[in-house]
Amino acid sequence: MSSPRTQPSRLWDTAPATPQTLPAVAILTDGPELPPTPFYLLDETRLLHNLKIIQTVRERSGAKSVLALKCFATWKLFPLMSRYLDGTTSSSLYEARLGHEEFGGETHAYSVAYTQQEIEAVSAFADKIIFNSVSQLQRLRQYTGTVPLGLRINPAISHAPYDLADPCRPQSRLGAANLTDIQSVIEHLSGLMFHCQCENDSFPAFARILDHIDEHFAPLLASVEWVSLGGGILFTDPDYPLDKFCQRLAQFAARHQVQVYLEPGEAVVAGCGFLYTRVLDVTRNPTDIAIVDAGVEPHMLDLLIYRLPATLASHQPPGKHPYQIAGRTCLAGDIFGEFHFPQPLKPGDLLAFADAAGYTIVKKNWFNGLPMPAIVIRRRDHTLEVVQTFNYTDYKRSLS
Repeated sequence: MSSPRTQPSRLWDTAPATPQTLPAVAILTDGPELPPTPFYLLDETRLLHNLKIIQTVRERSGAKSVLALKCFATWKLFPLMSRYLDGTTSSSLYEARLGHEEFGGETHAYSVAYTQQEIEAVSAFADKIIFNSVSQLQRLRQYTGTVPLGLRINPAISHAPYDLADPCRPQSRLGAANLTDIQSVIEHLSGLMFHCQCENDSFPAFARILDHIDEHFAPLLASVEWVSLGGGILFTDPDYPLDKFCQRLAQFAARHQVQVYLEPGEAVVAGCGFLYTRVLDVTRNPTDIAIVDAGVEPHMLDLLIYRLPATLASHQPPGKHPYQIAGRTCLAGDIFGEFHFPQPLKPGDLLAFADAAGYTIVKKNWFNGLPMPAIVIRRRDHTLEVVQTFNYTDYKRSLS
């Protein structure tokens, strides 16, 4: 009897429905070029679609964009991305170093809290260092040399669909909030960062936040050379009003005579990433359950954190065969979601989940010792390139 990996398979799932301007992912079928599942597939053509939008925003608004490595850091794609983005922004020393070594351009170094050793290390290559608090700035700026410094501001207004991700929720530690304290150190700053948005696809919501910053922080803005508006603005989404967005960014920059930066993460890789899996078993209790060779916690952790169902990438309309798709970890709640298929599933069938780029690959882990998905890039010429694989040695080394 053949193993699940060698049985004939069908791919019910390709790319989610999108405007015709966004190229679809080609159907993958079994062949010698495919690595064993599970694997992440990153589509370079779809990535380029987003990058060109980001380039348009810069040309029309003057706002520079730096990739948020906390969201996406697959550096094998940096050669393409660096042609359209101005650099990277980070949340740790390691991210900052990766951006400097592999991406180039501007390296913005931010951390919620630095050690002295980290500041000394990052000062050797960063183009900007952004502190999270006035106290960190006062204590550690002596170790930054001549690197331009910034400060994160908590503007007391935000857009976030989840309290867990709201940077301005009550008692937030993210950013300085006391205007008197901020004013006392303004002479040491060349810029300010307002990172207060998460999954904001609403231009009116973005405009309200910018109006608030205009109204409450104009005296501070008059003293600096640049302002970062952070990430979380989904301006590469279909139907986002780019004309209004670019106009508003240009007006803000002109009014305050500052260079505006955006820190896109999800906006860069939206629609570009997929997690491919195979069905290993089909059980019933009392509904049909298909168990795949991946897991939510190790391979798509944000679904578990935010209690969201996965998106099964598919061009096809729902069929008449319902299944719960579940992972193979020991976690009882390891469930990707419930989906309908045009035909019954069987072991060996190939499935793909969408939205597996931003905040997904950077969060993968070794829970249950499950195999770490390989990382595959579908290049613009439609060839598949396996850029990274993991094995037992990697698992063992990660533990001790």
